[in-house]
Amino acid sequence: MAKRSKYRAMRADQNGLISYSDEAHDTWQTLISRQRKCVAQYACEEYQHALAQLDLPNEQIPQCKAISEKLYDATAWKVAPVDALISFEEFYHMLANKVFPAASFIRSRQELDYLQEPDIFHEIFGHTPLLMNQRFAEFSHAIGKIGLAAEPADYSWLARLYWFTIEFGLIHSAAGPRPYGAGIVSSFTELPYSIESNAPKRLPFKLMDVLRTPYRIDALQTSYFIIDDFEELFELIEQDLLGAIHEARRLGMYEANFPLACTKHAA
Repeated sequence: MAKRSKYRAMRADQNGLISYSDEAHDTWQTLISRQRKCVAQYACEEYQHALAQLDLPNEQIPQCKAISEKLYDATAWKVAPVDALISFEEFYHMLANKVFPAASFIRSRQELDYLQEPDIFHEIFGHTPLLMNQRFAEFSHAIGKIGLAAEPADYSWLARLYWFTIEFGLIHSAAGPRPYGAGIVSSFTELPYSIESNAPKRLPFKLMDVLRTPYRIDALQTSYFIIDDFEELFELIEQDLLGAIHEARRLGMYEANFPLACTKHAA
């Protein structure tokens, strides 16, 4: 997670507010307007319900302070602006304290359809709605607490669980698998791809398979894992996840099912 970013983090003032440019607000409006239409067609009901509850503005980038007030009332979570990319240690520490770290910048219009690193649109539109859901919020909190107890050698394995659930998870519905992961619901390209394309594998959620499956951050996913409901995630945190990570490390990674060189797509 600790890489260099070409974007500059925006700093909050003494009141916890960030001053964005008109261009930044216009970019937000473009992104959220088109993504709402995709979400209504493809995203799971749980995400759509949470998005409606959060009631994000269309015309301007919301302030983390305002989002935090709504989250705290629902599940005692908050969201805080951070530099573009943070370390595993800082990331897990924040989750363990029920604070979601949100990159404070917004992508340029030249990267409207693809951005390899997370920006505030991905963070707020993708991640924060489901933090209104108690079971999902408790799972996110547990990931942080496990991260604090983990050794550095475990971090990337725990990140894989996070990736295939919170970032790129699918959930069963009456209409078939539907996305809930932030990396999908915030992506103009990956959202329809995750449902309509015949290219990716859509697999039943099995913890050891999830921990041992490689992924790329710079391409459309080649594998998705499907949970039955958010209760399954809640039950997952009652297991010995660190023990499962150590077993996965012993067994090793599966062979990658993507090419060594991939074309970049929206994230």
